[in-house]
Amino acid sequence: MGAWGALIMGFFGAVFASLALYWQGHLVGVALAAPFGVFVLIALAAWYGLRTPGKGITPSPQEERVIVWSTVGEGIGLFLASNIVINLHRPDLLLPAMALVVGLHFLPIAFASGFRPFHGLGGALIAAAVAGVLVGAPAGGDLAGFGAAAALWLAAGLALRRDAMAKRSAAIRA
Repeated sequence: MGAWGALIMGFFGAVFASLALYWQGHLVGVALAAPFGVFVLIALAAWYGLRTPGKGITPSPQEERVIVWSTVGEGIGLFLASNIVINLHRPDLLLPAMALVVGLHFLPIAFASGFRPFHGLGGALIAAAVAGVLVGAPAGGDLAGFGAAAALWLAAGLALRRDAMAKRSAAIRA
């Protein structure tokens, strides 16, 4: 993933952090916007990367198909997981369930692209989900939410770096 992937991961990292602040910390208002400050920084770096001349990281047609289908599965999985958790009257498991689904979503992409860091990202999200369940309420939701946010933000930064290095490498060869 390149700059576009970094934008997506940065945004959803902010969503995870904001949900943790709201559901676990019971914060409201401006405090919920704070994680989106990190997203703005990632977005500015991505904007710069997208404006930089050169060809960055672009997925192959097969990788694009896997990304689309994995994202569709993620959406369905998030819907099902949230409904199951809510119907079991276990809202404390909502953030771990979401982190699990998002982590599982990265595994097919990792196998299709052969890009090892996606295995790490999927594993980190799944580990945050498992840790959130094992720790239990209320700290488990914080652990899952902020762990998922940190993993996604780190991956966004790495994606931006990878895209910039690919553009530099292509410029040197040209």
